[in-house]
Amino acid sequence: MEGSAPPPVPSPPIHPSILPLSYLLGKWRGEGEGGYPTINSFKYGEELLFSHSGKPVIAYSQKTWKLASGEPMHAESGYWRPKPDGSIEVVIAQSTGLVEVQKGSFDAEKRTVTLQSELVGNASKVKEISRVFKVADGELSYVVQMATQLNTLQPHLKAVLRKL
Repeated sequence: MEGSAPPPVPSPPIHPSILPLSYLLGKWRGEGEGGYPTINSFKYGEELLFSHSGKPVIAYSQKTWKLASGEPMHAESGYWRPKPDGSIEVVIAQSTGLVEVQKGSFDAEKRTVTLQSELVGNASKVKEISRVFKVADGELSYVVQMATQLNTLQPHLKAVLRKL
């Protein structure tokens, strides 16, 4: 038929490797706040997307905006690779040019993921980043800590999001 849309492509089955983190899959939206000893504190809106293609990896993307104006702020994307032993490897590329290679662990029962940077590349000031994600009562919350040349690991970002 001319002009008709192609049939929708069914979602692939979830790979067994990512099944323990399948509660993350989907789009989340909410608000957060940030700060650091060297910057003014700020509030932001945020959207996270966790998706899969049927492979043993979760695709991750994030974008933030200024709450007052809707002006874009930060964006990043990457891949989460959970392992059967409860460990996880994550790579993230940020819109600022910074790249993170993180390793950590997840607890499917407690619905938590804890990440610690192994490498922070192309970052003149940032030396270390840690991230802790938790899903409870229908909300995804996280805390990001950061260390720079001038400061040890300290709180930088925190947010609470709800699944759309």
